[in-house]
Amino acid sequence: MSPVNSRVPHGQSTLRTVQVLGGGNAGSSVHVRSLTAGLVARGVRVTVCAPAETDRAYGFTAVGAEHVPVPRSSDPVSVAALRTACAGADLVHAHGLHASFRAALALSGRRTPLVVTWHNHAHAEGPRGQLLRVLERRVVKSATLVLGTTSELVDRARHRGARDARLAAVALPRPRTGYEHPERPRSKVRAELGATGRPLLLSVASLDPHRGHELLLDAARAWRLADPVPLVVIAGEGPLRALLQRRIEDEQLPVRLVGRRDDVGELLAAADVALLPGSQEARSVLAQEALHARVPLVAARTGGIGELVGEAAELVPHRDPDAFAAAVLRLLGDPERRQALRDLGALQAATWPTEDETVAQVLSIYDELTQPQPRPLGRGY
Repeated sequence: MSPVNSRVPHGQSTLRTVQVLGGGNAGSSVHVRSLTAGLVARGVRVTVCAPAETDRAYGFTAVGAEHVPVPRSSDPVSVAALRTACAGADLVHAHGLHASFRAALALSGRRTPLVVTWHNHAHAEGPRGQLLRVLERRVVKSATLVLGTTSELVDRARHRGARDARLAAVALPRPRTGYEHPERPRSKVRAELGATGRPLLLSVASLDPHRGHELLLDAARAWRLADPVPLVVIAGEGPLRALLQRRIEDEQLPVRLVGRRDDVGELLAAADVALLPGSQEARSVLAQEALHARVPLVAARTGGIGELVGEAAELVPHRDPDAFAAAVLRLLGDPERRQALRDLGALQAATWPTEDETVAQVLSIYDELTQPQPRPLGRGY
């Protein structure tokens, strides 16, 4: 059972909820951890069903939740484990399409309310695209409520047949990576990376397909002609590392792969420009951190990035390396524009919901969906 004390203070919730997470990208995992902490603080008993490594990375148990290791698989054994974990829950909240599909299977035949949050713009073509649409329709048919992190995702859920779809409040906890109070001086970080006397461009993303790394290397060819030549630092690890490193060496690109880092905040504080060449995240963690840290951002216009950053970033067409390269070079040569983006970024970040506001919205939804509905008075009463 949950480690939360069963004697709940007056005015706090007595709900028991289950949060279901798949592999979890950074955005959804950070959100679930933040949401869990806020719910536990308000007396909600929270069980997080997620792969074991996800709890090690994000510390759900550290904020008072019970963690039940459940693999990402939708095989009968995993679904049965999830069904057992959901027994007795007042409400189940699943994050992401595949986690939502598994939750729908686990709750089959039960009347437990299912809330689904779609964090990302899943995209596929051909047979995989057809399967994606089938999964989406199955999930929205089962869900009591679908929350979308962007207006586009809300519209998508409604188009797939959702009974109720609303815009979700999703906050990025601050400060998450230490950019506000870096331990090392900016000059030292830049020197360690090899960016003394030259601009430092930073991208943070796993080295997976669809993250835009190939486009970033294409753009870096144009940056070799600048004086001084900017250094591109990519923080992240993944299956494309060998391929990307080979291209960097063969084409002599001014790019460094520095792997997974625990000091992303300090890297960001040291950067001149943050780069987001492509992302499936509807609310990119890097975009949010860059604006919070007052670092100018150049991003490909994908998913919900435009809705997230407004006028506070340089947005370029998706999959256009020439436009991306040109936007970066223009920004490096225009200190007034960089300052304007810093100021706009701070204003835009101030419009985003806080963690408290996010938890309050979600808890209000939970109360709405779990309160007994009054029975209509029939004729003769």
